[in-house]
Amino acid sequence: MVARVVTVAFDGVEARRVDVEVQQLVTPQGAFAIVGLPDKAVAESRERVRGAFAGIGLALPPKKVIANLAPADLPKEGSHFDLPIALALLASMGVIGQDALDGWAAIGELGLDGQIARVGGALPAAVAASAMGLGLICPEANGPEAAWAGEARILAPRSLIGLINHFRGQQTLSAPVPGALREETLGPDLRDVKGQEGAKRALEIAAAGGHNILFIGQPGSGKSMLAQRLPGLLPPLMPEELLETSMVWSVAGLIERGALTRARPFRAPHHSASMAALTGGGHRAKPGEASLAHNGVLFLDELPEYSPQALDSLRQPLETGEIMVARANAHVRYPARFQLVAAMNPCRCGLGGPGKGACGKAPRCQRDYQNRISGPLFDRIDLTVETPPVTAADMSLPAPAEGTAEAAARVAIARERQSRRGSQLGLSPADSLNARLTGEALERFATPDQGGKELLIKAGEAGGLTARGWTRTVRLARTIADLEGGDAVLRRHVAEALMYRRATLGAADSFDRQHAKFAFHT
Repeated sequence: MVARVVTVAFDGVEARRVDVEVQQLVTPQGAFAIVGLPDKAVAESRERVRGAFAGIGLALPPKKVIANLAPADLPKEGSHFDLPIALALLASMGVIGQDALDGWAAIGELGLDGQIARVGGALPAAVAASAMGLGLICPEANGPEAAWAGEARILAPRSLIGLINHFRGQQTLSAPVPGALREETLGPDLRDVKGQEGAKRALEIAAAGGHNILFIGQPGSGKSMLAQRLPGLLPPLMPEELLETSMVWSVAGLIERGALTRARPFRAPHHSASMAALTGGGHRAKPGEASLAHNGVLFLDELPEYSPQALDSLRQPLETGEIMVARANAHVRYPARFQLVAAMNPCRCGLGGPGKGACGKAPRCQRDYQNRISGPLFDRIDLTVETPPVTAADMSLPAPAEGTAEAAARVAIARERQSRRGSQLGLSPADSLNARLTGEALERFATPDQGGKELLIKAGEAGGLTARGWTRTVRLARTIADLEGGDAVLRRHVAEALMYRRATLGAADSFDRQHAKFAFHT
């Protein structure tokens, strides 16, 4: 007799169906083999299953047991295969009926005492099981998380013996309820930042359109303070974004007791992070910081201190919104649509340009330090903002009248305008953000007036804009117009957008920023 139970294997955030088949063969000597391209964690399941059976007073049959994980050419990774293997073996032994397992998929790790331990990926597993018309059996600790998957049937036993008793009618397991939806906590307020009015304006523009932003300034000028206040300006996650983000966090095993939050992710990895830590990878190709920041903010402080390989690995996801982790035996795709916020000193000593306390090696020190960041990565940053040192006079002033609440209200109005425009073309609110406009939407909604076009042409002819820079400048100008409440993109909006484009140190910046400033003020 061949007993079968459905489970899943994770391919990024997608859960793919796997059929666990268990058969007992009469041989002179008993053995337990798992086949179907298992990794080491799956191969060790036989010992955990053996121990769990002993923990509840059962012994493996004195026959050769073969557990096949089909399809055999799909790599199987993780400890969540313990429970489906154990259930199929119990059905083959006649402890529970095969018909009791029909209509269910299962995931879970077994302890040697028969307890079922928490695993990652319960939410995408529940979504996949529901799509297959199946219920999901998962550990009790994962029950509140799996219950977020809409109408899916969920069983969440604490132990293997409890699940056996449920199927034999000796007890009843109640369906778990979804975990808490945590309220957004108030983060740091913009009122805490004194001075830096220009940088605050740039931060508001970045929040309104979802643009990437870089702060450059001396230590203590408020770069990190500004970056940490960006999440407070952003609207909460929409339902579809909440599901997308939570599925990534579920695969990474970061959801505790099924509690979800509508606050946008804010990830701030240390500058010693490797390329795999940022983009995903490792032995099991887990999601990296860029994917954990999906639909949120990725903050890279001390930007030039990251390895060049790690930084350049972000170039593709900044354009496509996803990451492909390529391995010899698998290609794993993770979503990574994040807003990049970065901060850096002007040079290694931190002092930078002319003035009091200037770097004695300027401008060479600045040029060498900033050249650690590749030109293509700089080209993907929409706003480059200088943060001058905060003076004693600034610090002595009272707190600003406007803070996060006032700026967030303007951001919400600007994003609502973008959402209404996008709906005309059938775009979702997330795809309607100005930073993501392409094709027809870009031509229809963001084309500047004649004066704006002429200014862009001058910048392009002077060599100050790449084709990507042109597009990103137009998108940024559209956001500036939205914050102003205007329907058309005017010359002054383009001029302000050009002011935020990066000027190359030590090079003849053929399109002078002062020209853009003059155009902005006139």
